[in-house]
Amino acid sequence: MTTEKTYRYEHDAPIDHPPSTVISLVPSMTESLFDLNLGERLIAITDYCIYPSEGVMGLPRIGGTKNPDIERIIALKPELVIANQEENRRQDIEALQAADIPVWVTFPKTVQDVLNLLWSIMYLFDETSMVPRVRLIEQQYDWIMGVSSANEDHVPKVFVPIWLDPLMTFNSDTYMHDLLTVCGGKNVFADRERRFPLAADLGEAAPYPDDDPRVQGRDRRYPRLSWEELEAAQPDVILLPTEPYQFTEEHIALFSKLDVPAAHHQRIHVVDGTLLTWHGTRLAYALDRIPPLLQSVDQL
Repeated sequence: MTTEKTYRYEHDAPIDHPPSTVISLVPSMTESLFDLNLGERLIAITDYCIYPSEGVMGLPRIGGTKNPDIERIIALKPELVIANQEENRRQDIEALQAADIPVWVTFPKTVQDVLNLLWSIMYLFDETSMVPRVRLIEQQYDWIMGVSSANEDHVPKVFVPIWLDPLMTFNSDTYMHDLLTVCGGKNVFADRERRFPLAADLGEAAPYPDDDPRVQGRDRRYPRLSWEELEAAQPDVILLPTEPYQFTEEHIALFSKLDVPAAHHQRIHVVDGTLLTWHGTRLAYALDRIPPLLQSVDQL
């Protein structure tokens, strides 16, 4: 077990005993704890923890994922706080650690990482009742991987925006990318890195050089795009998630104007964003609902 107080992904939890009082700063982890029969250990959650609706209804709220009430969390004296390197702010994590609150900083970037995290949770909490459930998700994963491998000659090119103005997506160094791959799709911007400044990302200016201080340490995994760049990528399928940007059915018409196969074949779909962005037990729903949307035209 590591006890180093730093803001980074930790494979193992920072405690070595099953915690009985837990605060979750990650909506997907809140849902997962309930799904793993551990919901009664939660003593507080964020404003964005909405699943399961009945389970979270009576739990105290301690603010958002980006602005939690640190003083209140410290006053509650949880044995463990579960956070995420991407969803929660560095200063909040470090403030809790400085107050000797153990924080488990999770950061799964692949489907296999998610499965490993679920097993780690059950191991830490010494809870075995939901072992069959996690094994079932693993079996579902193995089956989907087998189907995807069998259809590797008919992999559709997929585009998933995460923001509209500017248009944004994600590259291969993300959980969403790996999930798309597992489900049988090819991320058309897998190799596209974010460029700085915004004008450079949109192809309107030269990017800052890699050794420029304005670039150092900045996240390159979520590039901004021009509509021309998207059209040139020629996606076969476009998935419009309901989060983090709330795409709706009305946005289908906007993307249908593009000269791309997805528009020609009416393969532009609004999807529940949590299926693509939430790790944890929600993976089971994603493996069930995303693959049918990514079937190649030859398979339809």
